[in-house]
Amino acid sequence: MSDNHSTLGNQGRRDFLKASGAVTAALLAPSAMASVPKVLPALPSNPLTPTAMPTRNLGKTGYKVGIFSLGGQAALEMPNNEAVAVPIIERALDLGVNYIDTSSIYGGPARWSEQYVGKVMARRRNQAFLATKTKERTRDDSMRMIEKSLQLLQTDHVDLWQLHDIGTIFDVDQVFAKGGAMEALIEMKEQKVVRHLGLTGHYRPDALMEGIRRYPFDTVLMAMSAADPHHFSFNEQLLPLAVEKQMGIIGMKIPGRGRLLSNWTPQPLEVQKKMWEGMVPAPTPGTLTMREAMYYTLSRPVSTIIIGCDSIAQLEENVHLAREFTPLSDGQVAEVVARAEPVSKPSLFFRFYDRP
Repeated sequence: MSDNHSTLGNQGRRDFLKASGAVTAALLAPSAMASVPKVLPALPSNPLTPTAMPTRNLGKTGYKVGIFSLGGQAALEMPNNEAVAVPIIERALDLGVNYIDTSSIYGGPARWSEQYVGKVMARRRNQAFLATKTKERTRDDSMRMIEKSLQLLQTDHVDLWQLHDIGTIFDVDQVFAKGGAMEALIEMKEQKVVRHLGLTGHYRPDALMEGIRRYPFDTVLMAMSAADPHHFSFNEQLLPLAVEKQMGIIGMKIPGRGRLLSNWTPQPLEVQKKMWEGMVPAPTPGTLTMREAMYYTLSRPVSTIIIGCDSIAQLEENVHLAREFTPLSDGQVAEVVARAEPVSKPSLFFRFYDRP
């Protein structure tokens, strides 16, 4: 296990990142980049991954990613939950997970998810491909987001910085406009603060497809559950386009916040409506096992799947399923998709929000 600071370069770079508020000022100043590292360290490497689970290419990034990766939600976004969240992250790395996903909006304004991940990255940065996101649509706001991400994640670079929740063409136009977030992403990649660029979405496929056409992103993170084919499917055109572009394809929303799973217990409808305004309520449990939910998506041409975990037991089950993975046949895929149909709308609640 290597100390993080041994990989970060000279003292000046460490001081640059530790100075409160200095990163934003530096990033926005014309002569700033004299303080930013010009050479990124080697790609992260978790020595346990090759024997822990199958690996796949993360597009053209040169990275071999385990087929199961740790998502930054569930326990990792709960406030004041360090005693639960940090051990999950530690255990994930111990089990061979080599990709961790988080975001500047996970855990609200306090950004609990990035905080917890940073507690581990301070000591184990070189073992995980680290991905975070900006939900901001302007250059300057996104610059502030990456500054805070670096501070909370306790690193001077991230391996993947993503445009978060590209749902409509309006989102695409915003980020690609003059002064839009894409300017920040491109600047940070050029200045070796971020290694690769991506975009994420779960609402409609056409917006993600338009984003991919406008810029050669390295990755796309998209909702890819067994319910997907039933409503505004990402499988039909978006997935083939991402394959054609040789992107790293990361599947998310695999169990649909548990709503696809037969062992999930729905909360009373009035509680669901209060907790998740605008969400399609789930009156019944789902219809699939976690094995079926994971294996459906892993049987698609994805690089990896990210799943948030509430406990170490959940994490260990998911890693075990990844280790034992064998692709579903076409007939099995069709059968799983058909069984998902009765709970497809609640499981795809994120596709039924009102959007601008």
